[in-house]
Amino acid sequence: MIDAKCSPVDAEIPLPLAPDAEAFSLRLGQQGLPGALAFLNARTPHRFTGVFRFDGETLRSVALVDSWDRSVGQGEDIPLAQAYCAVLHDTGEPLEVLDSRTDGRYPGMADSPVVSCCGVLIRDPDGQPWGALCHYDLKPCQTKSSDMPLLAAAAGLLYPHAAGN
Repeated sequence: MIDAKCSPVDAEIPLPLAPDAEAFSLRLGQQGLPGALAFLNARTPHRFTGVFRFDGETLRSVALVDSWDRSVGQGEDIPLAQAYCAVLHDTGEPLEVLDSRTDGRYPGMADSPVVSCCGVLIRDPDGQPWGALCHYDLKPCQTKSSDMPLLAAAAGLLYPHAAGN
């Protein structure tokens, strides 16, 4: 059952992931953004799962889950140019970096402490880039095959909850 506050789960989600997307939607409606991010974080090998908002040249942390420290609720704001989220903002396409030390696609990120990340764009109701939903880590991580489709489905539900934070 989908909470009335949440958008319906996208019918394009592959059948094996539909229960996960439904569970995410329920968690989002019942426990809000922190509970929903904890649900996603428990399913990935990445240490962090977060929602970030684009604010001009700054990437604002809206909510963050750290699997090592459950007291963390938010990260630090950083210049957008120093974040992989800038790629999401510019391309609108999902991003996956398994190990930035061996991935030469983003040389400008060589000094980033983030070594591994996967993320998707969060759009506002007008379809404009609003922010990003990402898993990331300070060490290499192999993204699970279910991470990206579930992140994409989750991102479609997040705007009303994240924009109010």
